[in-house]
Amino acid sequence: MFRRKSLSLIGLGLAGLSTSFLFSLNEPVKAQKPIEITLVSYAVTQGAYSKIIPQFTADWKKKTGQNVVFRQSYGGSGSQTRAVIDGLEADVVALALAGDTKKIEQAGLIKPGWEKESPNNAIVTKSVVAFITRPGKPQIKSWNQLADPKIKVITANPKTSGGAKWNFLGLWASVIFKGGTEAQAKTFVDKVYNSVPVLPKDARESTDVFIKQGQGDVLLNYENEAILAKQKGARDPYFIPTDVNISIDNPIAVVDKNVDKHNTRKVAEAFVKFTFTPPAQREFAKVGFRPTNTQVAKEFSKQFPSVKKLVTVNDLGGWSKIDSKFFADKGIFDQIIRSK
Repeated sequence: MFRRKSLSLIGLGLAGLSTSFLFSLNEPVKAQKPIEITLVSYAVTQGAYSKIIPQFTADWKKKTGQNVVFRQSYGGSGSQTRAVIDGLEADVVALALAGDTKKIEQAGLIKPGWEKESPNNAIVTKSVVAFITRPGKPQIKSWNQLADPKIKVITANPKTSGGAKWNFLGLWASVIFKGGTEAQAKTFVDKVYNSVPVLPKDARESTDVFIKQGQGDVLLNYENEAILAKQKGARDPYFIPTDVNISIDNPIAVVDKNVDKHNTRKVAEAFVKFTFTPPAQREFAKVGFRPTNTQVAKEFSKQFPSVKKLVTVNDLGGWSKIDSKFFADKGIFDQIIRSK
């Protein structure tokens, strides 16, 4: 009798241990209160994040039992940067250029060293400048053609658009990195902007001006916008300058001050980490962004032409020098626009 009770107790003990072990594998067993985070990004990323966010929230729910609700804001990268600095309480910022993220850092919202918190110096996607033209019209395949006064060029305003800054830098680099002087580069860029009839506020709006409103002969835009438009049935041909182009590097970062205020650091950091995983990188690639994940880049290599001279921000002196030289008040861009 004593032996049977002992065995029963041992059995109960093992059953309890087994149950405890199972719970540890499937924690947490209780549903947690939903958590809300705010993603602030630039206009043309919306298609990718519309696919990535549901994947992340499902993954997070599976791992933690917690629902995540995303508030999302999209617009010109420069405008979004100012909005965050002025009080838009982003938990995560995914902007068009590291220079914009640096401005948020300088405002005291992001801790220095954010670039080292993620792979690839926090660059989550890449792109290059594309020339989008019209069916049945002469194709524009070189930077030099853009200086022809007969060709009307559509590009956004670099004062409000990160994409427009990249376009400007691509124009400048096309002269400098072919052996031209800065004086020659300024003359060339001046000629191009003399043929710009309107300066939309962001890359998406510039696409609408060209496609929907029918303005201009060539649109300077992200390669990913050209690819996405083609996927949606657009017949507008596009060309990637492969002799010289600019490496459009797009960063992502947690906004430290806000996540600490909202108590959302854990989920915000997990989301940023998720954007570098193959599933998320594939979603970026599907809508035309050049992935930074090596595995995914190989999978989509046929989609992206290689560029002989891919100019980087560091080649141009870094964002601090670039912003003060080209885009600050009375900088080269202002000098060019005021001369029109």
